[in-house]
Amino acid sequence: MNAIPGAARAYICCAVLGALACVLPVSALPGPLDPGGPWPAVLLLGTLYALCEAPARCRFLGRSVRGSVPVTAGSFFPVLLTAAFLLPPAAAALVAVPGALCGRVAQRPAGVRRVWRAAQLAIATWAAAQAHRLLDGPAALGGTAHPGHAAPGIPDFPYALLPAGAGALVFCLVLSALDGGVFVTAERQPVRTAWRGLLGRSLAPYGAHALAGLMMAVLWRSPYGPLSALFVLLPMYISCWVFAQYHRERAAHQATIRALVQAVDLKDRYTRGHSERVGRASAMIARELGMDGERLEVLRFAGILHDVGKLGVPTRVLRKDGPLTPQERRVIELHPEYGHEIVRGIGFLGEARLAILHHHERLDGSGYPYGLAGAEIPEFARVVAVADAFDAMTSTRSYRRARPVATAVAELRRCAGTQFDPRMVRALVRALDRYGWQTAVTSDETGSGPEPPPHPPLEATPTVAAGALLGAPRKASGAPAAPRANAPRKNVPPPLGPETLRRTPPPGGRP
Repeated sequence: MNAIPGAARAYICCAVLGALACVLPVSALPGPLDPGGPWPAVLLLGTLYALCEAPARCRFLGRSVRGSVPVTAGSFFPVLLTAAFLLPPAAAALVAVPGALCGRVAQRPAGVRRVWRAAQLAIATWAAAQAHRLLDGPAALGGTAHPGHAAPGIPDFPYALLPAGAGALVFCLVLSALDGGVFVTAERQPVRTAWRGLLGRSLAPYGAHALAGLMMAVLWRSPYGPLSALFVLLPMYISCWVFAQYHRERAAHQATIRALVQAVDLKDRYTRGHSERVGRASAMIARELGMDGERLEVLRFAGILHDVGKLGVPTRVLRKDGPLTPQERRVIELHPEYGHEIVRGIGFLGEARLAILHHHERLDGSGYPYGLAGAEIPEFARVVAVADAFDAMTSTRSYRRARPVATAVAELRRCAGTQFDPRMVRALVRALDRYGWQTAVTSDETGSGPEPPPHPPLEATPTVAAGALLGAPRKASGAPAAPRANAPRKNVPPPLGPETLRRTPPPGGRP
């Protein structure tokens, strides 16, 4: 507890006291030996919830379970909602305590986190049971006669959905409110942002949990008994497993992309951080274009990986301080094809592979590697080209200072229609007006070295941010060459071999 801020400790203590206040009235309920008491259901549901949470802490079972099925907070909330629908509020709150105390905790202090979790779930379950009772939920489930509706023992549908939905909503509200308090007291988040998005993200999954809990409660009260209610957990658990697999696969995708970007940054120190910013600018453009979430994510991947082909370019060429020879420039101009070859087998990238291959094409057909023009250039490539040029111009590097955002935008507009797609340029301008842009230093400079040379005049470069667009900014005519200890060889063969790449585009201009 010493590592927890004082405000958080007080907040947790208040939550524990609140949970005790919710559970204590259970002593007034009929005893375990009294017929019709809630204790058999409390014992069964409490044991079920604890068993569902226990595999995550089991040394051997948890290892195999976590590799195949999700054991996460929220996977078994239908059990708690079933308790809220079937039991008195105090008894329903008690069901949550054993499972929360034995559940898996990823961070320390584990004991405090388990106590907090038990208190939070007990309060939320108690509140859900109270809301369910206020709307006559037990009668709607067939526990007693409901005036004007079904007879005892027969669930009253569709009315039963109303108290169940109210209970789930209150459950969600209480959990969100308590979580926001932890963000304020323990993580020191501002009060105005601590609760932002918590309720919206929870409504849909908790609504599904409520339906599963209602089905369990109806089957529990049916002639088939409690055993039949347990089968409701199977489809719910399968859906949780599918969701967890999706997130596991997504994390693997992110790790793959992160490893490739780190490799590029290590090789070309002059553009460190450039890839992530191009991905962010590409996503900003995609939002303005109205792309759906899946395409936007793939386009962000395209921006992040657009320069992955630099892994195939000799390091001495990438880091050369002076102007490039024509042969070195031709080697660098192979990097889009190298990049396409590197990511060809990564299926989840989809359209991003074409953006990596064609992001140096120009609208007038004078770009590379295939000289595509106009609509022949894939849409993703046209977006990444604008984002790439914009970040190159607005980033400070060791060989020149950043241009102001307004200057970079003016240059993009000047070249719209010849080098860049005007639609993409307009989308970027709108996004900048809406979100702004944070410029960054992408070189290894520490601020203690000599002043970087000024950027050459715009007229001195044949294209916008020509250095960054070619992947070799050191060739700009206005940038003086730094002294080199070892001069590079005159003949630099491409390491991957152009014979392994397609030098002519297939019909339609696509690879």
